[in-house]
Amino acid sequence: MIDELIERLRKGDRKAVARLITLVENDEEKAREIVRKIYPLTGNAYIVGITGPPGAGKSSLLDKLIREARKEGLIVGVIAVDPTSPFTGGALLGDRIRMQGHATDPGVFIRSMATRGSLGGLAKATNDAIKVLDAYGCDIIFVETVGVGQVEVDIVKTADTVVLVTIPGLGDDVQAIKAGLMEIADIFVINKADREGVDATYFELSLTLDFEAEKWEKLGWRPPIIETIATTGKGVKELWEKIKEHKKYLESSGRLEEKRRFRIEEEIKTIASGIIASKVEASIKKGELEDLIREVLAKRIDPYTAADRIIREVM
Repeated sequence: MIDELIERLRKGDRKAVARLITLVENDEEKAREIVRKIYPLTGNAYIVGITGPPGAGKSSLLDKLIREARKEGLIVGVIAVDPTSPFTGGALLGDRIRMQGHATDPGVFIRSMATRGSLGGLAKATNDAIKVLDAYGCDIIFVETVGVGQVEVDIVKTADTVVLVTIPGLGDDVQAIKAGLMEIADIFVINKADREGVDATYFELSLTLDFEAEKWEKLGWRPPIIETIATTGKGVKELWEKIKEHKKYLESSGRLEEKRRFRIEEEIKTIASGIIASKVEASIKKGELEDLIREVLAKRIDPYTAADRIIREVM
């Protein structure tokens, strides 16, 4: 079945793409087989992460960015990572609703994915879904994170360019942004720029960037701050140009290869950690570690010693 789906994917069958993403999302064993078989077809898509706090207008902005990409004839993939429904386990908000204008465009593939408990703003299967869209032939893949504030830093392990979207009037939330996401953003966007307080937000972000002036000079890229109004399209063209400009910077400076090497390293570590964790969990469920747990409970050994023994067992 998987071989047939991959063959259909290579021929541009959108239904096969959807089915393969469902498999990598729901079946870990099949996900491994799929990634193993499509991996030689990947590596051509450029990945842009759209992140930021809830209510910043990420989906509306993304809708307009898709239009800019399509004007240039690019094949676009979108993964919108949503909170998990407590009833179905599926994506709760369905950000595709805001992008429904692209539903009939064969050059755009949009998929919502549920976080399923992942705290980094991304679903566990996001990287595998990106590979499916890459193998399908997407030129650019947008990944919109769930919108949970400063823990969304996982996007840096996935995207080539990270766009941080904020809005005027966040108050203390700007401090949270500076504490976490400021470190990973390549481009800053102040959306809903027709609101009161836009100048103050611009000043705060500029001031924070000024503190790192030496770092930006060394890197050769200072993150720009762009004001947009997603509902009217104001500033979207400028944002799209900055995304392309950042791509050129990464390519010319050799930073794109560095970023992708870092991503591969992080992905391997994540997969390896997951494999070990699942083996430990399986051993606990079988009761194989019961004696060890009792020893820790009786204070005969400490948890670190127990963990070392478990690792030796599962390895």
